[in-house]
Amino acid sequence: MNVMTTNDSAEFSTPPDNGGSTSKLAPVRKRHEAILKIVQAQGFVTIESLAQQFSVTPQTIRRDINTLDTSGHLRRHHGGAAMPTSTENVAYTQRKVMCLREKHQIARMVATQIPNHASLFINIGTTTEEIAKCLCNHVRLRIITNNLNVASILAGNDNFEVIVAGGLVRPRDGGIVGPLTIDFIEQFRVDYGIIGISGIDLDGTLLDFDYREVRAARAIIDNSRKVFLAADHTKFGRNAMVRLGGISEIDALFTDRPLQDPLAEVLAATDVDLHVAPETHKKSWNRSQ
Repeated sequence: MNVMTTNDSAEFSTPPDNGGSTSKLAPVRKRHEAILKIVQAQGFVTIESLAQQFSVTPQTIRRDINTLDTSGHLRRHHGGAAMPTSTENVAYTQRKVMCLREKHQIARMVATQIPNHASLFINIGTTTEEIAKCLCNHVRLRIITNNLNVASILAGNDNFEVIVAGGLVRPRDGGIVGPLTIDFIEQFRVDYGIIGISGIDLDGTLLDFDYREVRAARAIIDNSRKVFLAADHTKFGRNAMVRLGGISEIDALFTDRPLQDPLAEVLAATDVDLHVAPETHKKSWNRSQ
């Protein structure tokens, strides 16, 4: 498995608190990871207690919590934070702008792996929509999708054949779901299935919020010769209620940051290829080394 990686020092957009000794020693990203572990262990944590533990101001912790709430990792509450519900996703309008730079990087990387004249499924998701944009310069693709936004993006290329699945259209994001969608997808056998996901549990379980969307993604996995999963780093360890399957069922994972344990160990035990965006991770290494 070839991996593009580096010792990345990129941080969350929340600025560090210059008055706290802990924030001077650790990047904001590491503080966010530590906050998540504390909330996971305790269920609910107050802003005051977190500020004391990290030796930063309450204002800094509020910014941290706001960032983690926006990414869907935590839920902000009056005076503190708790783990998010596993039944509700972040609104589509928010998801479209979250980690947009990272999604661009992932999308460009996926597009390089798709040859001209290929057939492919593309499912629901803001990351898959970015991938669709990066495929627009390809030649003679045949695309089957249950995402109206993807269909709209790709329809501008007059040498593509874009096939839209039937079913129920979700007004909030243009996704098409339901029994008709499954029946339609199952009529095809394509070269590549490109899917997004709401969460990847640390044991490698692929998770989403809508069981109807999961059924469509399941049909895509079952009817693709190769399956590419595109997921930015905010999906790792994220909670959702509906199980799609295991990470070993995909052929390649495309993301923007190297995986951390225990998920890295889970992936290392599979035959899944890991691709980390080269724009931020330029050192190449091989799993066999």
